[in-house]
Amino acid sequence: MSLWHYELDTPMGPMWAAFTERGRLRQLGFGGLDPRATMPLAPRSQRESFMFLQRQINAYFRGTLRTFTVPIEPLGTTFQQRVWEEVLAVPYGKTTTYQAIAEATGNTLAAQAIGAAIGSNPIALLIPCHRVIGSDGSLKGYAWGLELKKALLQHEGVLPKD
Repeated sequence: MSLWHYELDTPMGPMWAAFTERGRLRQLGFGGLDPRATMPLAPRSQRESFMFLQRQINAYFRGTLRTFTVPIEPLGTTFQQRVWEEVLAVPYGKTTTYQAIAEATGNTLAAQAIGAAIGSNPIALLIPCHRVIGSDGSLKGYAWGLELKKALLQHEGVLPKD
């Protein structure tokens, strides 16, 4: 199966997306990673999926969209998929903890594995791992940096703006 990449502009910096041939989002990340080395730029026939994602991301950053409806198809183990499903259930403007995710998945003793699964989330923003924080309320790891995690939580009104 081929993946097609697309680059997006956001108020939080550039993002890139990779879609399957069927128009399902497989990967989404903030700056840094350059998928052009392994994925071709999307042909015109694939652009509608990317434009739909761009419109939804724009609406999210304008504050008019709280739930994404872009079809996603992240690749991961059964365990990772279960963790990501729990993360998907965290609503806009709310947070949860790694411990709560562990409990929801029935893996209360697997905190490190839960953290690793969240850290390997292939679809930033839409699988909102930025909404998962430490039990003490502190911001813990984010693949794209704690400053971006903080900015996303400020955007959603979870944290006060500086």
